[in-house]
This record gives sequence, C-alpha cells and structure tokens, in this order.
Amino acid sequence: MLLCNADRVVMSVAVVPFAAQYGWSSSFLGIVQSSFLWGYVFSSMVGGALADRYGGKKVMAGAAALWSLATFLTPWAASQSTIMLLAIRALFGLAEGVAFPTMSTFLPKWFPTHERATAVGISMGGFHLGNVISFLATPIIMSHIGLAGTFAFFASLGYLWLSVWLFNVESDPLDSRTISKSELQLILAGRSASKIQGSKFPSLREILSKIEMWAIIVANVVNNWGYFVLLSWMPVYFKTVYNVNLKQAAWFSAIPWAVMALSGYVAGASADFLIKSGFSVALVRKIMQSIGFIGPGVSLLCLRFAQTPSVAAVLMTIALSLSSFSQAGYFCNVQDIAPKYAGSLHGLTNGIGTVAAIVSTIGTGYFVQWLGSFQAFLTLTAVLYFSATVFYNTYATGDLIFD
Repeated sequence: MLLCNADRVVMSVAVVPFAAQYGWSSSFLGIVQSSFLWGYVFSSMVGGALADRYGGKKVMAGAAALWSLATFLTPWAASQSTIMLLAIRALFGLAEGVAFPTMSTFLPKWFPTHERATAVGISMGGFHLGNVISFLATPIIMSHIGLAGTFAFFASLGYLWLSVWLFNVESDPLDSRTISKSELQLILAGRSASKIQGSKFPSLREILSKIEMWAIIVANVVNNWGYFVLLSWMPVYFKTVYNVNLKQAAWFSAIPWAVMALSGYVAGASADFLIKSGFSVALVRKIMQSIGFIGPGVSLLCLRFAQTPSVAAVLMTIALSLSSFSQAGYFCNVQDIAPKYAGSLHGLTNGIGTVAAIVSTIGTGYFVQWLGSFQAFLTLTAVLYFSATVFYNTYATGDLIFD
C-alpha cells in the first residue's frame, strides 16, 4: 500500500516541472491529475471480484507489476504526446484500482472482527506513508537524476517488493505454511459467522436496494471527493496561494500525511477497543465516521482565515488526520455487512467514489481558473462532508446484510 500511493504521488509533485516544460494550463493540470482515475474507476469492481475468486496474492502481484511499468513509462509518454501521457496514466490507474478491494479480501480472512479496524489502520498507515516518502523524496531525487530517473527509481521499488511478496504471502491463512495452530483457530473463530455455505453473490439490483449499502456508497463518494482534492492539488495550492517553492511545498504537503498515518492507526485501535468493550459495531462505525467527516469539514472552512503557509499546513494536517477516522467507519463497514464479498462490494463502492474523485480533481482546476481561488471549492467540499455525516448516521448498520 505504501508503494501504491508513493507511485501515485510522484506525479502530484512532478506535474509542476512537467507543466513548466510543456506549457500546461491549470485546467489541463486537472485533466492530467485525474487521468489515472479513468482507469481506476473501471478496475475497482473487477479487481475485487477477481481477488474474491482467485485470491488476493495473485491479483495484487499482477497489479503491482503493471502499475510499476506504467510509472516507468510516464516521462516517456509525456515527451511523446498528451494523448500518450493520458493513456499511460489511465493504465496506471487501471492497475492501482485493484489495490483497495484486494486489501479488503485479505482482512476478513486474516483478522477476527475485533481486530479488523486496527489492521485497516496499519495497512492504510503504509498507504499514507507512501505520500510522505514520495512528497519528500521526489524533489530531491528529481534534482539529482531528473524526471525520468525519478519515475524509474520508484518503478524499480515495485519489482523489488514483488520478489518478496510472491514467496512470502498467502491469500488465506488456511494456505499458510508458517501460521501456528493457535493463531489459525483464533482467526477462524472470529470469522466463522460469515462462512455460510451455498450462498451466491447478490445481484446488483439487490445490492443497490439496501439503504445500508447506500450509506457506505455515499460515505465513499464524499471521502474520495475530499481526499483527491487534497492529494492532487496540495503542492499546487501552496505554490499558487503562498508562492512557496517546490521543495517547501513538498514539506507542507508531506506533514499532513505523516500525521494521517498515525491517526489512522489510533482510529482503528480505538474502534476495536470500543467493540471489545461492548459497544455495538454500528455505533462505533458511526462515531468514527462522524469524526472522519465533521473534522475535515470544519478544517477546510477555517482555511479561508489562514494568513501563512504554516497555518494552512496545520489546518490541512488536522483535516487529513481526522479524515483517517473514516477507515474505522465506512471502510470497515463493508466487511461488517458482507465479509464474504468484501472485495467485490468494496470495489463497487470505490468505483462509484472514484467518479466523484474525477469530478473533484478536474473541477478544482476549472474553479481555480474561473474564480482565481481555491476557497470556493473547499467550502463546497465541507458542505458535502457535513451532509454525508447526517446520511451515514441515519442509515448505516453493523449487521450482516449479505451472507
């Protein structure tokens, strides 16, 4: 998950020198930034279904091999044509789209219910640290070996990881050669309620007829909307609004993700502690989701009063660190209501959420070009956070819906 996000963030930093080199406008920057999402939206559902059927080990390995190749080819594609660049970024997104739903197939198999939020926190901690490493390392590497060398460096890390993954990971603990009997018994006992034989995957109509499923979908949509605005536009925001240079922008952009990695673990551990203490799963998910949306919403509204880049960085750090509580909210909720189909259903919700991410990433560019300000779009994002909080708290559940 760390490499998945690190490879994605390289472009968020490199887009500034790319724009200077090729004369891209702010609106075209939004199109370039969103192009990886074009492939991502299609592969989320397919990746989850493949992982549910064939196991996460093979699916994640194939995805990492492909996104590493696309990372390597990005500078070459930019030098050829804009169409080639957009195609390679879409291929990159196609490969990365399977990462989240594939991760979701591992968690119900390897962790009992009362440990899953912590497991999500650790996995997503790696994901957010990918932001930190890439935001900080990319400008430094770029200054030494250039744009092409930077993309090649991160691509090579993917293949190094792949050599370890293939020989040390299994999709299910039942297939593991190194797991102890006591650990296997603990895992199986914690997931036994969902292992109902003879059931079949619910139809799309049945899935979308459940309001509890819509609570997760709406939360995913709004989470993706806000997350990708901040991920894709943070270096540009600090450069445009506060006129800081690329290396300074990298620092301001990296700090929030480092805190987010830690807060995501705290959220997961807190959620699991509450569940073990007797709180209902539904209540815990709603508490975590409320923190994950109200906190960022208030922080984004406060950005209009920030006078310095340091204050803005603090507010963005608060926004992102609190948004990580969503990991112990809607993200885990899919595993609560349908552990047997977690990969497929997470892929479905994430695919829908990715459409919102495309709209928000492109929309930010057009808003900035049209109004000359980031604040209007950040205010709209805050309103969406608050509205989604009400919807999720009204309709979400922790009960098994699809067995």
